[in-house]
Amino acid sequence: MKTGPDIARIATLIGDPARANMLVALMGGIALTSSELAQEAGVTPQTAASHLAKLSEAGLIRARQQGRHRYWALADAEIAHLIEGIMALAGHVGATRLRPGPKEPELRRARICYDHLAGEFGVKFHEQAILAGALRAGPQGLVPGENARAFFAPLGIAWDDPALERRVLCRECLDWSMRRSHLAGALGAACLSRILALGWARREANSRVIAFTPPGERRFLQLFDRNSISSP
Repeated sequence: MKTGPDIARIATLIGDPARANMLVALMGGIALTSSELAQEAGVTPQTAASHLAKLSEAGLIRARQQGRHRYWALADAEIAHLIEGIMALAGHVGATRLRPGPKEPELRRARICYDHLAGEFGVKFHEQAILAGALRAGPQGLVPGENARAFFAPLGIAWDDPALERRVLCRECLDWSMRRSHLAGALGAACLSRILALGWARREANSRVIAFTPPGERRFLQLFDRNSISSP
């Protein structure tokens, strides 16, 4: 390719196993230190520093300085969307780990994808929103439907929140485990934030797993799913 975006450079950066593990670790939406990312990647701190410099130079991650410590995060939601899409493609073509981790069932059930709900719960939520007329396809992508306010009312979404206007309101994100879409964008982030604030679920420490409480799960299913979601 002689003209246009240099996708080969980005693909090469993401394709390195150590850097790929770093990017996936940052999909939890929490900034991590170089040492933490070195552990995630299974490399020395010196090697991690080199990888992080390359990812930062390419605009895939950004640094945050907090006192004497430097933390790293994905550059923005677009990068998270890209990584989740690659993970979905890898699953589709059979490029999966030979040994699933101990958290694999929980991750497939419900997890955070950068800042929104993913996994089986996230896909079911998105599908129900479509069926209820709360979301619909517009000329530029996914937009709120005529029943949006009624559908999202149980979560207490504040539609006048300026945060909903700072980025794309709603978009489809291809779920790597379900290979169907879940809700991303500012609205997706707001929904997960409210699910956690209402106490329906919590984020497990040092993990992307979103663990629903029994009452929270019952409430979620009553409101947003007409079919039962399988237990892990």
